[in-house]
Amino acid sequence: MKILLTGASGFIGKHVLIELLKTPHEIIIISRKPASEFNKYKNVKVFNFDINNQDKNIYKKLGKPDHLIHLAWEGLPNYNSPFHFETVLPNQFMFLKNLIKEGLGSLFITGTCFEYGNLSGSLLPSLNTNPTNPYGFAKDALRRELEFLKLKFDFEFIWARLFYIYGKGQSEKSIYTSLINAVKNGDSVFNMSNGDQLRDYLPVEKVAKSIVEKSLNIKNTKIINICSGKPISVRNLVEKWISENKWNIELNLGFYPYPDYEPFAFWGSN
Repeated sequence: MKILLTGASGFIGKHVLIELLKTPHEIIIISRKPASEFNKYKNVKVFNFDINNQDKNIYKKLGKPDHLIHLAWEGLPNYNSPFHFETVLPNQFMFLKNLIKEGLGSLFITGTCFEYGNLSGSLLPSLNTNPTNPYGFAKDALRRELEFLKLKFDFEFIWARLFYIYGKGQSEKSIYTSLINAVKNGDSVFNMSNGDQLRDYLPVEKVAKSIVEKSLNIKNTKIINICSGKPISVRNLVEKWISENKWNIELNLGFYPYPDYEPFAFWGSN
């Protein structure tokens, strides 16, 4: 089977690529970065392509892949920018539509827990969505557009809502990488919020493995959560990282306010 992967140079994408290389399938990558960026990976075909360039023949040029794992999305981690629905959303839809019109039969697409909006507690995939930030709105709109597209074209897709992820290669602005950098810099304290908010966290390796496993078993269109299903306070999680790594650093709780774009306590349900 030919598997097309977008977002392979991103935080999650790098780990998904590693998991895909454990399978017997042919891996095709499209990236704006030069092919030399992926030289360390054997048996991977790389096409230099920007999905914002609406090439209607891209499906044939890519060798008619059987399946797409679509991770690419611009503009993060600025969740509140209208760029998500003004620019990213229409470009993403046209890219996917062109592939589907030409014959792509199955897709695995990552959504976000922000699609649920201000709902608290355990969040089921079947819940109605009501996103309250531009990023969540744009992701939810893309899913709805694909559902309408299914009325015209024959394809199946899994829409996988991601919750919170941490691990190697994450953004410098993430709490995980910020903590590591503070330790490396020899800081005596780490500034954070009070950390009482409840979240659903998974290490990126588990997320990548789940993406590949579920992606290769698409039988019908459905919405899923990729999550632990277990709430943990941000403070407890940070304390766990410090303890596991035996780092010598204290927490300066209450330094930052709580984010205003998400509920105080929510986690995923499978």
